[in-house]
Amino acid sequence: MSILDHTRSRRRTAAARPCSCPVALPCECSYPALLRARIRAGAQSLRADSLMHNGHVLAASSIVAAGLGAFFWILATRYYSVEAVGRSYAALSAAMFLATLGSLNLGDALVRFVPAAGRHTRHLVLRCYAISVGFSAAVAVGFLLLVPMVAPNLGFLDSPVLAVAFVAATAGYAVFVLQDGALTGTRRTGWVLGENAVFAVAKSLLLAGCAALAVGTGILVAWAVAMVVSIALANVVLFRRAVPAHEAAGDADAEPPQRVLHWAGADYIGNLFSFASYSAVPLIVLAQLGPEGSAYYSLAFVIASTLFVATFSMGHSLVVEGARDPKRLAEYARRMLRHTGLLLVGAVLVIEIGARRILGVFGPEYAAHGTAVLRLLALCALPIAVTNVVIQVARVRRALPWMIGVRMASATMIVTLVVLLLPRHGLTGVGLAWVISEYTMAAALLPVLRRWLRAMEGDQDHDH
Repeated sequence: MSILDHTRSRRRTAAARPCSCPVALPCECSYPALLRARIRAGAQSLRADSLMHNGHVLAASSIVAAGLGAFFWILATRYYSVEAVGRSYAALSAAMFLATLGSLNLGDALVRFVPAAGRHTRHLVLRCYAISVGFSAAVAVGFLLLVPMVAPNLGFLDSPVLAVAFVAATAGYAVFVLQDGALTGTRRTGWVLGENAVFAVAKSLLLAGCAALAVGTGILVAWAVAMVVSIALANVVLFRRAVPAHEAAGDADAEPPQRVLHWAGADYIGNLFSFASYSAVPLIVLAQLGPEGSAYYSLAFVIASTLFVATFSMGHSLVVEGARDPKRLAEYARRMLRHTGLLLVGAVLVIEIGARRILGVFGPEYAAHGTAVLRLLALCALPIAVTNVVIQVARVRRALPWMIGVRMASATMIVTLVVLLLPRHGLTGVGLAWVISEYTMAAALLPVLRRWLRAMEGDQDHDH
């Protein structure tokens, strides 16, 4: 018998012999088989854990959207002039900003109230769509009337066709934001990732096509058409699959409209404070350090804020699961805090070690001037994990003063410290302002969170 025949015979004998391993495996007790079995078991466990599975998908969606969005603008700079890119970016930024104002933060309201809406889910989603579209369109019309005074560089929007398109794009982007909230509330987070990826890829392909056809407004056309495609796809899934299945799974009564509006109003005000801090600091940096200092800070903030956005995106999963099962909110909050903390430690270490190399990709001047502030901003991701859990728990518990107060205190502290530290310490002072503010907020909120969790666990024990 040859060596090859002998080996085949041994394999056949081993396959026929029952395995003596106490754990059932798909083959004999080989290490690769054990590893594959454990990987499959871990993947199945993660899929069964809606809190973490959906949180990871939402975080991935925000990161993918940011990365592919940056790629779109890189392509735009290759195909179009600096002037065309600048005008288009300003117009799209204005439309997205106005849609954010006009949507009244009802996207987050859908994340909070859809999980327990039961048979009223369709009515709730459509009502929020109608309100957001109406307000966003009205805000866009008001903005166009004020363009000569507040944004003369957008004067090209005064033509009837472009004006109507701008209003429609603003209203459409409001739906684009709300559909993510509705899909998240119905636990269809995979489609949140999918429709954001479709939007990003479609607008890049359309941009290349518009450039080939020499369409002067190709950046705007590509963005708008891709958004329409994404909205159509997402809402077919939402109203043909997600909403009917969600309504069939529960028979809960709808929340009174006044309660939803009060909640949305409080969350809207809180978000405005967060937006103010994100917007005011670059303006202060620009005034004090000029365009170059603003460029170094802005790029560092874009990189670090990816961690912030991913953290808050994961927090939406906590809201959904807590709203579905309020008795387990304390358990969910502890797990979310522990899990996001562990993930962020690794991500922060990567940025701390590689900050100079990361910025060096954009040029040596960015590495020379932005490394310190990037490292400081990245450190803020850890305390923001605490703030995130507090805000999400407050959302589930309808603690309206906390929903406003936490973000108001954080924004006030950040802006005040930037004003005080920037003149003396430059961009490093800006980073220190963020670090001091975020760690101070986390230290103040941890006892509050601990007290809330103990109270919720005590209520659960009392019910038992």
